[in-house]
Amino acid sequence: VPRPETESVVQWAVDAIAAEGWDAPLLADLCTGSGTIAFALANEVKGATVHAVERDPGALAWTRRNAAKRVEAGDPEVHLHLGSVEESLLDLDGQFDLVASNPPYVATHEAHLPDPEVVDHDPEIALFAGEDGLDVIRLVEQAARRLLKPGGLVVVEHSDRQGQTAPAVFEQAGWAEVADHQDLTGRDRYVTARKP
Repeated sequence: VPRPETESVVQWAVDAIAAEGWDAPLLADLCTGSGTIAFALANEVKGATVHAVERDPGALAWTRRNAAKRVEAGDPEVHLHLGSVEESLLDLDGQFDLVASNPPYVATHEAHLPDPEVVDHDPEIALFAGEDGLDVIRLVEQAARRLLKPGGLVVVEHSDRQGQTAPAVFEQAGWAEVADHQDLTGRDRYVTARKP
């Protein structure tokens, strides 16, 4: 379910792509869920080719429905893939300009913290990511390192309690220009980095 903080992630990606001056960039959305980030990037970045990866077949079924409606409306196509972050887009290693992700990031001991409409309606696979909530962010970091060209960018949404720990995942892996950013309400919500 898209939420306001994801808008900040998409806007950062759109602005970064424009600042880089990339022509016809290749973009990936890992843990795409309903396709929100992928579809927004396809609409906002002229000439982009966008690939979206989701491991949950139920979620991808909704993504496919959303994609079909977009095609009917004449919006740019997004390439959809069923699969895990770890094995995503192996045939395109080293070719992407930007990788974006809104992965599961709730720690197992924080099950009481998300809003009731989240816990009561979102599947657990979309929410929980191990003891510290960083299990999938670590997988996204590894996948992004594999998928991106040198100089490529990654942007990953995280919990407002991970403003130091999520960037540390990228710092410890040797990424350049690691920075954390706040959402529109001033909470730490996403990390960005550049592949050296």
